[in-house]
Amino acid sequence: MRYEEFTIEGRNAVMEAFRSGKTIDKLFVLDGCHDGPVNSITREARKNDTIINYVSKERLDNMSKTGKHQGVIAYAAAYEYAEVSDILVNAREKGEAPFVFILDNIEDPHNLGAIIRTANLAGAHGVIIPKRRAVGLTATVARTSAGALNYTPVAKVTNISATIEELKKEGMWFVCADMGGETMYNLNLKGSIGLVIGNEGEGVSRLVREKCDYIASIPMKGDIDSLNASVAAGVLAYEIVRQRMM
Repeated sequence: MRYEEFTIEGRNAVMEAFRSGKTIDKLFVLDGCHDGPVNSITREARKNDTIINYVSKERLDNMSKTGKHQGVIAYAAAYEYAEVSDILVNAREKGEAPFVFILDNIEDPHNLGAIIRTANLAGAHGVIIPKRRAVGLTATVARTSAGALNYTPVAKVTNISATIEELKKEGMWFVCADMGGETMYNLNLKGSIGLVIGNEGEGVSRLVREKCDYIASIPMKGDIDSLNASVAAGVLAYEIVRQRMM
């Protein structure tokens, strides 16, 4: 569900949003429309790493609240994104070993909001999400986070695997949640750590899993095979919290 204040319609309004420095997560453009104003908008979008989707008039009409989209609709982030470096500074200022959540393609805004809320309460210094194939900071995410977005920085990166490699150079190591891993209680989860949570359906992608130092499984006794992504994030995060407090 999108909320009107974060949906921008019409050529002038969308161009103005880019020029004012607003973070635009996605741009929807009428397929086949390449006139001057639309080309200017798509040029700005590429400059800002915005994902561009070329769609049919019918799709734009269905998305439009005003009926005056002029072939372009933009989805703006409800909150500004941080940089990965801001998250490390956050840890340094608190005098703590970095503790970061890395989310590999979470698609449900309620899950993302709940995970950001958990990250805040568990004392994580920030959350990292990918630019593509994942939900951004929408109004639903902001609401579900119950205010945590005001305190917990969220960074958006092009490549999760490359970001993990960069953070390893900073002395961090990474644990991902996967049913085939070692029981989480048997792992040493202290120190400078990144907790990697995968997509709701497919889990952590193979490329990202290969970058992780540990694969942790959550013991499960029930009759169904997996936990919701945000619940799994909470269970693992609090095992990390328990070990950090010892």
